[in-house]
Amino acid sequence: MDSRLLEINLFGACSVRSSVAEGFEITGAKHKALFVLLATAPFGRRTRSFLQETLWGVACYDTGRQSLRRALADIKAVMGDSFGDLLTSTNSEVSLDLSRVTFLGRSGQGAFLEGLDIKEAGFGQWLSGIRQNPRQLDGLFTLASSAAGASVLPAIAVLPFRAVGNDVADATISDWLAEEICRSLSRSRLLSVISHLSCRELARTGIDIAQVRSSLRVDFCVAGSLRRSGGQLVLDADFIDVRSGRILWTRQTSNPIDSFFQAAEDGIAAIVGSIGAAIADEALNHVAGRHLADVEDHRLVIAGVRLMNRSTLHDLARARELLEEALRRAPYVAETHAWLGKWYFLSVFNGWSTDTAAETQHGIDCTARALDLSPDNAFCLTIDGLAQNNLLKRLDVAEQRYATALAINPNEALSLLLRGALHAFRDEGPEAIRSVERARRLSPIDPFRYFYESLSATAYLSAGAYERALELAESSLMLNDRHVSTLRAKIIALHNLDRGDELKAAGQQLRRHVPDFTIDGYLRSHPASDSKFGRKAVAALAAAGLS
Repeated sequence: MDSRLLEINLFGACSVRSSVAEGFEITGAKHKALFVLLATAPFGRRTRSFLQETLWGVACYDTGRQSLRRALADIKAVMGDSFGDLLTSTNSEVSLDLSRVTFLGRSGQGAFLEGLDIKEAGFGQWLSGIRQNPRQLDGLFTLASSAAGASVLPAIAVLPFRAVGNDVADATISDWLAEEICRSLSRSRLLSVISHLSCRELARTGIDIAQVRSSLRVDFCVAGSLRRSGGQLVLDADFIDVRSGRILWTRQTSNPIDSFFQAAEDGIAAIVGSIGAAIADEALNHVAGRHLADVEDHRLVIAGVRLMNRSTLHDLARARELLEEALRRAPYVAETHAWLGKWYFLSVFNGWSTDTAAETQHGIDCTARALDLSPDNAFCLTIDGLAQNNLLKRLDVAEQRYATALAINPNEALSLLLRGALHAFRDEGPEAIRSVERARRLSPIDPFRYFYESLSATAYLSAGAYERALELAESSLMLNDRHVSTLRAKIIALHNLDRGDELKAAGQQLRRHVPDFTIDGYLRSHPASDSKFGRKAVAALAAAGLS
């Protein structure tokens, strides 16, 4: 039985009507606009304040609030019982269940919301932004247009921590800590993070896991308390699977009251890192031994990305299967196409591929599709830059991609990391180090830690800091001992540190993992082959016994 209850046409004449023959139809302009605003929002959610200001203006808050309440009441009268099946509202948000919606038409089949005449300035600005680039909506339609209504990223909420005691300042600090953890988590491309404002509103009525699950529609949440003890502020945090109510871990961090804010950064980073590791490990446990059809939607991408940093070919093959399944279920998510493109690029660049020409083209096709769906997506631009730099040796184009990505999102960690590697390949050591160090600070939960450490080693090599480069390379190899770039970095560091016996052993290790490795092949394929960095690498590889 089809569970879709609502049809919305966004291109050409806007219509909002029941999927059932002779069912209801929403006819009021602002009523239709309300549905459109919800339908084009991630997860179908908008705050009441956004809806009020966009549809009724900002002149009078009370008038806007009353108008929204009256509009919802009028819509309920038209829809009858379907209202409760499609729409939910809290004191702070209104949500539309996108899994019950069918979208008619796509961009190019008429103007967006043609003829929908609403005079409010806020709505006009929003409408103009969509009409300038209607393809930006393709990714937002994923939840509704895919067969299973798939959301391929795990969703997480960080609830404000409960202040134990009567000090008003502790409540402010508790809220600040939750907000900082939320901000750090939101930098990950593998999580869907609920806004801190939404979590704060929900927490005002007390923490109830069932309500968190139903109101915020998340898979995981962080909750806990802040208390004073012996001149210290002590944070106790729990990480909870909201479906089962099971506590996955609990962490405690404490700092002196007088220097709490200065010292809190390390504690926040530790909590964020633990969250990322727990979600990834839980996803891997879920997919182990399961057929693809039995893997839950939100675990597909994070498990696939996590398996990409494993060292066995079986894990790499499984990673590709998971990412391709995620695209089958949700074909309009730009970043999943980019992740699959990265899989192909890593396969080629690390010597795993049996058909480098075909897989290079597959990867380029993936990033092209990602940018078709979301041309202003910083992550997709970054992955395309990776292809331009590492596979096509078009360093100037790669630099443009990274610059554009960072103009859109200055905190795009992967773009900073890859720009650092580009500086290294151009023998710009100090600039390379600055970029990679900032990237590592911004990415505390990236499952590609080995990749960040590997390219950081490359940056330090370009600056002649061989001891630090060796430390980073060895740390990276503990996580992934098959990564060719890291093995090369270790060889270059050992050669320049004059550690001959270890150099020979590292050369043998590279030969075991990549039996057909040759220096000529390196010179043909590596983007730094014509630079001082490349000449340094060739000398080290030859000294390690490779030819």
